[in-house]
Amino acid sequence: MTFWRAQERAGENGGKLVLRVEDLDGDRCRPEFRGAIMEDLRWFGLRWDEGPDLDGAFGPYVQSERREIYFAAWMKLRDAGLIYPCSCSRQDVLQSAGAPHHENEEPVYPGKCRPRSGTISDLDSPSGLNWRLHVPDGEALEFDDQHFGRQRAIAGFNFGDFVVWRKDDVPAYQLAVVVDDAAMQITEVVRGSDLLLSTFRQLLLYRALGLSAPRFYHTELITDAAGQRLAKRHDSLSLRELRNSGADPEELRRIYQLL
Repeated sequence: MTFWRAQERAGENGGKLVLRVEDLDGDRCRPEFRGAIMEDLRWFGLRWDEGPDLDGAFGPYVQSERREIYFAAWMKLRDAGLIYPCSCSRQDVLQSAGAPHHENEEPVYPGKCRPRSGTISDLDSPSGLNWRLHVPDGEALEFDDQHFGRQRAIAGFNFGDFVVWRKDDVPAYQLAVVVDDAAMQITEVVRGSDLLLSTFRQLLLYRALGLSAPRFYHTELITDAAGQRLAKRHDSLSLRELRNSGADPEELRRIYQLL
């Protein structure tokens, strides 16, 4: 499965829509899926100005081709003593006492491998260990969401030290999107409300890397008749399945008030 995000960058004509392939999860992302997804998005009516199939000044638009950029960010965080290596697996954290979590959310890390704040690792490579950001416990973080209004979370309570580089030597989602949004000069990010808490993590990374954060607009999730969010594990229909069933894309956009 390939992950995509649509962003807007301010420009002479009021902005450009950018399509980026977020394919860092090698177990679920295959090159052959890329063309199929772009085809389905075009059928649905989405058009982008920059992307993996178009020219653009901020490519490559495929995350698996941008490793050097992410590695430079990892080194900057390491040299500042803001991240640390961690041998704990997700299962270890799930089994730890006092590590509450919500569905689809990373559980709060209990701090087993956390060193003293500001400790600088002497490791030259991130490979073989998870690397976590040392969050400022107790700090209140806020941002103005363009849809839901003022949002607030407490670091160390609503979320804990989170992974920025995985032990399989792949940058984590949180680091990759922050680095890419800054490098591609993204000014507007529109995404689902299930990523609201992730925004606070990303704001810490923007600050740690000395980058300006974009504006965020989180939308309500599309749900089924029972109010359950659409997801493959709930047997929800994909765009391809809707397309093959003869669905009308214009009618779908009207129902969900999209585009």
